[in-house]
Amino acid sequence: MDFFSQINVALRGPTGQPQSATDTIARLADRLSPSTLLADRRAAVLALKGLARDWKTDVGERALPGLLDVLQNDAEVDADIGKAVLETLIILCEVDEAAPVAARELGYKHTDVVLADEKVAQKLFSLMGDHTFYLRYSALQFLSTLLQNRRHLVQAYFLKAPVGVTSLIALLEDKREIIRNEAIFTIQSLVSQSPEIQKIMAFEGAFEKLFKIIVNEQGVEGGVVVQDALTCIDGLLRFNQSNQSYFRGSSLPPVLLSLIGFPSSLPFDTPAPQQFALQLWDVPQKRANASLVVGLIALVARHAGPPDVLSITCTRCLVEIGIASNFPTSIKAQALRLIPSNLSALPLAELVVTPYVPVPDTNGEEWDRLEPASALDACVELVLHGEYNGIIDGERRTKEGMELRGAAVAVFQNFVQKEEISEAIVQAMVAQPGSQAPVTPLLYALTTVPVSPLNILSVTSTHFATLLFAHLLRFSPRAKILARSIVPNSGTSAQGQMNSSFFVPADGGPPPAVPDAGDGGEDADPPQTLLQILSEHLSLAFLARGRADLPDREAREWDRLCVGYLCLLIQWLWEDPPAVREFLEAGALGVLVEPINQSAEEDAVIPGLCAFLLGVCYEFNREPGEVTRATIHPILTRLGIDMLAGRITHLRDDDRFKAIGPDNFVLPYPSAPVSHHQGLQAPASAGLPKPEVEEGEIWFDWAFVDFWKSNYYTIQKGIAVDPNSLSSAAGQGAESAMLIASLKDVIRNQAAEIEKLQTQIKSLSTASDEIEALRAQINSLTEQVASAEEKRRDVEKEQEDLLVLLDELNSKRRRDKARMREAGLEVSEDEAEEDEEEDEERADD
Repeated sequence: MDFFSQINVALRGPTGQPQSATDTIARLADRLSPSTLLADRRAAVLALKGLARDWKTDVGERALPGLLDVLQNDAEVDADIGKAVLETLIILCEVDEAAPVAARELGYKHTDVVLADEKVAQKLFSLMGDHTFYLRYSALQFLSTLLQNRRHLVQAYFLKAPVGVTSLIALLEDKREIIRNEAIFTIQSLVSQSPEIQKIMAFEGAFEKLFKIIVNEQGVEGGVVVQDALTCIDGLLRFNQSNQSYFRGSSLPPVLLSLIGFPSSLPFDTPAPQQFALQLWDVPQKRANASLVVGLIALVARHAGPPDVLSITCTRCLVEIGIASNFPTSIKAQALRLIPSNLSALPLAELVVTPYVPVPDTNGEEWDRLEPASALDACVELVLHGEYNGIIDGERRTKEGMELRGAAVAVFQNFVQKEEISEAIVQAMVAQPGSQAPVTPLLYALTTVPVSPLNILSVTSTHFATLLFAHLLRFSPRAKILARSIVPNSGTSAQGQMNSSFFVPADGGPPPAVPDAGDGGEDADPPQTLLQILSEHLSLAFLARGRADLPDREAREWDRLCVGYLCLLIQWLWEDPPAVREFLEAGALGVLVEPINQSAEEDAVIPGLCAFLLGVCYEFNREPGEVTRATIHPILTRLGIDMLAGRITHLRDDDRFKAIGPDNFVLPYPSAPVSHHQGLQAPASAGLPKPEVEEGEIWFDWAFVDFWKSNYYTIQKGIAVDPNSLSSAAGQGAESAMLIASLKDVIRNQAAEIEKLQTQIKSLSTASDEIEALRAQINSLTEQVASAEEKRRDVEKEQEDLLVLLDELNSKRRRDKARMREAGLEVSEDEAEEDEEEDEERADD
């Protein structure tokens, strides 16, 4: 009742008439003066709190300085008034992003007034150490509000605060969960973009306390608190090399790996445990938590120096998640994308993984364990056939599934960056003398004959195969030489594929049989090389896509298949004159001319790629053969040099080309049917209902886009050059390729020599260390000998002194006996004999 009477007095004027809100706020602001009673100030603060939300401007103008004085002077004395003043200040300073601009500016203005005096911030930091629940909780909320509005200024004050760090870190161990959770949220904002605060928090034990919270909340199985704690750890580690080094040197990385069930000390030749590979993922919160853990593991895996045991373990964990687990597809793709680009420390060809596939019609509740396979084979299998060999998705190309396969392509690209590796993989496809060509999944997918109606899964597999094979050949003259020697077995069958060294999922049915071209008896044509097969398949694809009765979706698939073949051939024939000669002699010139003559309004991609490939053939046709540069030049002139240059340029403006980035090259499949004669530009699907499962598609990868951007101008210039002249790019193409290859051999030999010398240096340094140890031992022994010699001298001197003393005693004894005899005293016979002996000894001396 006393409180209500005080409020009533404040709200009524001296005459008892109700006042306006402005007058009331003014009277309440006056009651905040330190000269009034504490109870009056408390009542005034509570009244202002009630008015602040509707009269924020007036309360801020008239009462904000008084509220700050109350915070400074009374908050620690009286918890109720402290809680009330903090809640009032939160209302005045909070900024609603959905509010009008004027309302947001008012919140920023009040925040600036609060932070104008550093003492207010220091008082707020000290209040976080108060043991009163509401006061501590309100202080945390107000600090979060200030950080949201003026983070950099609050961070500057925090670095000067004598008790700020200690108080905030202590809140992570508060038994009251609501305070602990609010502290985690506050730390997230406080450490953002402040390396200094991140370091302070790390060295004050923030990592240990946050991981303790996560473990106590059941790890990734926990709720939002675990997600906030993991986000906070990510904020402390990301972009802070010092904290990353500190974290790597602590005992916490094994705890991080254990959150998703991966053993930190797993031997390299031991498969990952099944409880890690197969988990339940029904709860969406677990997926969010696991995604954050995978991001943290990737941070630890990226080590600045040479790969160590921890980096290899974390990288292996990411590989196992991506290709041999039942983690959600999005997390698998994330894990593969985050694998460090330098995979030399983790040999994928030697790492053995155990893939799992779901049993059909069990809704993911039962799983089959497949035969162990190398991680490289499993990665290729994932790229070519999709997740779980397409058991779950079927013929649907989900965007998530395509992104996973795209991430696996990036892993393969990073692994084959070394020419030795790419050459070895291509060499494995070349037939040895007296034997048939080995059948690998990559070669099988690459040489699958396109048949109408197209199978979507087969088209996608072939397209991905072209991407993988392009990564093997790009910028590797030796790999291109080996690739020209590949003669696929014309009798390739599913059984042949299953007998290869690459693993095939047991439940994934046999691939379609390839028509046997060798059944013609003696009149059978000689076996075709891989380049000739690709040229023939490109011709078949162009013929099929030209049919007028094609459904729109199938026409789009034929175009995508043509794009895959063209991109591979462009990169293969670049700076490879023998391959250009073989390609042209296979009749490819006529294949390329017809699509170039298409109307540009229909499609810009295929005519542009054909024009580019024709320019590559003209540029690098430097070997004698049936089709020479002089043969191609009239065709270029008839087509029109400007038209060809325009076709190449228009490719750059296509939406599918422009949308490709370094991180992802999977595009959403248009939700509306696309007319084959409206071009294949990605249509705007805004306002159209999205399918239940979003589909994805690929056209180019970033490696080709980057290659094209680097070289298209060279081709545009080259097609205008006279056939008898040498172009700037390709005039010395063969010589340059040979020179580059020879220089690479020199570099490779020098690198091997350097490695050998480094090994010798290490052995010499080891011998030097042993010599130093022996020298130290010799010095120690020398010191011991000197000390012993000095002790011996001291002992000899003592013995000499004792002998002198003994001689003096004997002389004195003899004199005493002589006096006794003179005095007539009795001397024993023994003593007399001793005296005689001593006299004889002296006489002898």
